This record gives sequence, structure tokens and C-alpha cells, in this order.
Amino acid sequence: MTGRSQRKISVSESCTAPRKETDVIYVGRVPVGGGHPIAVQSMTKTKTADVRATLRQIKALETAGCEIIRLAVPDMDAAKCLSRIRKSIGIPMIADIHFDWRLALEAIEQGVHGLRLNPGNIGTPWKIREVVNAARDAGISIRVGVNAGSLEKDLLRKYGHPSPMALVESASRHVRLLEDLNFTRVKVSLKASEVQKTVQAYRLFSRQFRYPLHVGISEAGPPSTGIVKSSVGIGILLSEGIGDTIRVSLTAPPIEEVRVAYAILGSLGLRKRGVNIVSCPTCGRCTINLRALVRRVEKKIGNVQKPLTIAVMGCVVNGPGEAKEADIGIAGSKGRGILFKKGAIVERVAEDKLLDTLLEAVRSYPSS
Repeated sequence: MTGRSQRKISVSESCTAPRKETDVIYVGRVPVGGGHPIAVQSMTKTKTADVRATLRQIKALETAGCEIIRLAVPDMDAAKCLSRIRKSIGIPMIADIHFDWRLALEAIEQGVHGLRLNPGNIGTPWKIREVVNAARDAGISIRVGVNAGSLEKDLLRKYGHPSPMALVESASRHVRLLEDLNFTRVKVSLKASEVQKTVQAYRLFSRQFRYPLHVGISEAGPPSTGIVKSSVGIGILLSEGIGDTIRVSLTAPPIEEVRVAYAILGSLGLRKRGVNIVSCPTCGRCTINLRALVRRVEKKIGNVQKPLTIAVMGCVVNGPGEAKEADIGIAGSKGRGILFKKGAIVERVAEDKLLDTLLEAVRSYPSS
């Protein structure tokens, strides 16, 4: 030890900043903003007018933990199906509207819990007023959804490209239209496919307004790259206290979007749902097919909703210590294995019994 004094460093349990104070709105029964739990949202990928397929997808999303669902409403046929869908699901439903004010009015008549639209794209002021008045009478919210890929032409001329400032000015413009009509049951999104552009736009908007924010990376891509971009972008914003609902936009089944959303929230300690698997990357000391074992564990516990951390390790010597924070874990070597809880060995089993032993431990683990 040197002669220099050593200073103790205190590290907080949470790496996230305090949540940005935002106003509270309701999407159906789900409170958004004001420090309420960050809601997980997704969007159906079926033709909305195909009610059977749409309901099947929403039911699966509900089981996966989706808390708000958005449906595309491209035409009147789709709009007129919304009531049938709404009556058969248990989560709030948002209608995604572009340009046609009549579709917004029909969606409200059909009983949706919210609209996603940009009022400036709806048309003349009297059309905007009709939509806003109908939303107010129905007690529903409106999400102003700004996207870098569909920015107003005058803003593109002004800024030269869809910059963060351009996104914020677009959102501000649409919000002001609603405020002028005394409508403030609003949440906002400012999405781009580029992570840094999206993050900066949300930061700028968050400094100027108290409206709750729906956070995501637009057109993030296939899972191989989209999960990375979404995790980085959404993770940065949430760690800074920005965001009240999230959607992970992937070119993949929507259940994958929900799974990744909860993984992001869980990694930041913001929400806990389902099983978190930790596993070693393997090395020259590993004598079992750990990758195959991890894949089998993932498949078997995919629907378990207990908030557990499970470890699957490839070394019976170091595994329990390396994964001592896990609720339950297994570790194996050629021909033998162990079950451990919180780093302590509780049972020794044969290698071929590892999976069954783990599953039984998960089943018997207390739910809370």
C-alpha cells in the first residue's frame, strides 16, 4: 500500500438516472408517464381486416406481456373491424392513422383507446378540430408520432436532412396544433433508424416538454442487427430517465419485440418479467455441449413468467461462484453436474439429468 490515502467509492444499485417528470395520461386502463411503470407496446403485423388472424396475434402478445397494442388502419374496411377486435382482447388498442381524418373518426366510434397520428397531416383545421373534439369526448389519448422517414418537406428544406432538430420542430408543430385546441392528453415519439439521431431528438424534446414519451428505434431491421440498435438506443434513453412506453421495432414476429423489450427493461433493473438466463461463453475447460444445453433450457422455459435469474454454466468448479447471484443454476462437466442456488450447491446429479433437475427446480421455486 502506498502512502497515498485511499478513497472509498460509493456505487448506487441502479445505473439509471431518475425518471424524467412527465404528465400522466391513460391508454385505456394503462397509466403512462408520471413515474408509472414503463409500458411495453407492440404492433400487429397482420391485415387488420383479417379479424381472426389479428386476434390470434394479439392473444399471443398478451400472453407474452404486451401491455398496449397498435393496429394499422389503412382503409375503412380495417377501421370498421376495430370494435370486434377490441371486444375480444384484454389490453388497450391504438389505431394507427395516416392522413385520412375520416379513418380517425371511425376508429374513435369503434371504441379504440388511443390514436397515433400527426394532426398536421390530417388536413384543414376544421378536420383536425373534428378529430380532436371526438377524441376529447371519448376520453382517449393521441400519440404524435414523428418519423425521420416522413418528415415535412419544408423542414427537410430548412435543415437539409431529418436532423434531431428537424424531428423536434416537427413534433413541436404537431403538439402546438393540439394545444391550440386545448387538448393535452398527448404522448410523443420521435423516431429514426439511426441510434444517435433518435437519442438526440428525444433528449432535445424532453428538455422542452413534459409530455410522456414513447421510445423506440424506427425500422431497426432484422433481429441480428435490430436487437443491438434497439437495445443501445432505448437503453441509453431509459438510463437517462427518458421514456414512458417502449416498442422494439423488428423485422420479426411481434412476440420477439416484446421479449426484447422486457430484456432491455430487465437489464436496467426497471421491470422484471420472466426468466433471465446467464451462461458462460465456454472455454477450453468446458467438457460438455453447453450451447446445446442452453438452447434446450431457453426452449423449455420460454413461457415461464416467474422473475428468475437462471445460470447455465460449463464448469462445476467455478460455475457456482461465477453465477452466485443467480436464483437457480446448473453446472456440468463430462458425466456429472450440480444444481446450485445463490451459489451454494444443493444437489449433485448425472450430466444427462441436468436439464430435468433444473426444470423441476424452476417449477418448485416460489412465485414471489
